[in-house]
Amino acid sequence: MSGDATGADLTGSRGLQRIREGTYGTVFFVFAVLTVLTTVAILLTLLVDALGFFSGYSPIAFLTGTEWSPVIRPVSFGVLPLVFGTLVVTVTSGLIAIPIGVLTAIYLSEFATVRTRSILKPLLEILAGVPTVVYGWFALVYITPALRRTIFPGISTFNVLSASIVVGIMIVPMVSSISEDAMSAVPDSLREAGYGLGATKFSVSVGIVVPAAISGIVSSFILALSRAIGETMAVTVAMGLQPRLPTVQSATVAGLSVPYVNPADVFLQPGQTMTSAMVQIAQGDLSGGSIAYDSLFAIGLTLFVITLAMNVVSDYVTERYREEY
Repeated sequence: MSGDATGADLTGSRGLQRIREGTYGTVFFVFAVLTVLTTVAILLTLLVDALGFFSGYSPIAFLTGTEWSPVIRPVSFGVLPLVFGTLVVTVTSGLIAIPIGVLTAIYLSEFATVRTRSILKPLLEILAGVPTVVYGWFALVYITPALRRTIFPGISTFNVLSASIVVGIMIVPMVSSISEDAMSAVPDSLREAGYGLGATKFSVSVGIVVPAAISGIVSSFILALSRAIGETMAVTVAMGLQPRLPTVQSATVAGLSVPYVNPADVFLQPGQTMTSAMVQIAQGDLSGGSIAYDSLFAIGLTLFVITLAMNVVSDYVTERYREEY
């Protein structure tokens, strides 16, 4: 009996397991290749049609022009008003979402009980599933009238401030969820070391956990801002479709003329982002192949480059400040 037990083959046949593992690897590889090919196809589509646009319109005039009027004559394709509107909404929404999202993540990760976290986190992430057009109507119907009745009586019906607020609300779940996951991944040994030195829960959370999870937190910032910069329907409904640059004024300070921009001229008036301009062109009566229609792809290429740069920065920060435990 002992000899039979010693000579028994306990490993079994691995032939079927090898086939399964090989199939899994092949499937994953195919989907990875499809993802790369999709990105390359999008980039090539943008490049080909954008080059058609730039063959009939100067790239310098496109990047430095201050008037965007693809239909009304005299036509002008200066993208600066669209870039300005996009960046204002992105930066302002980030200033709203980042502190709220990080503070929420700290509470969920460090202070909330298991039961509270199991209730609040799914409720918070529901915000990410709300259609963006609903956010736009919320800004138009509720946020703008509330601002008009309280602190900004002269605010326009379509304005940059309401669009920035509603986009900030929209990206809060992305900041809080990713940041909370990064904080939860911090080893408990670091927290226990802080408590052993007499630190309070707040000191441990802010002084130990947040710095240890900083790479994930910064990545959540960049991803949320990338989401904000590509938002379309919410800003279209709340912000309007009027590309414009604010008027640069001047004031005399100590005998010197100092240029400045009135914030009310930036936030309380309509504007337009690159994405909403693309939608406007695509839904218009412009014929395919015209220079006005091809400007859609030039805008898309500009937006692609900006988003790519943000993702490159995110990857650099993640790798530069990644903590190994």
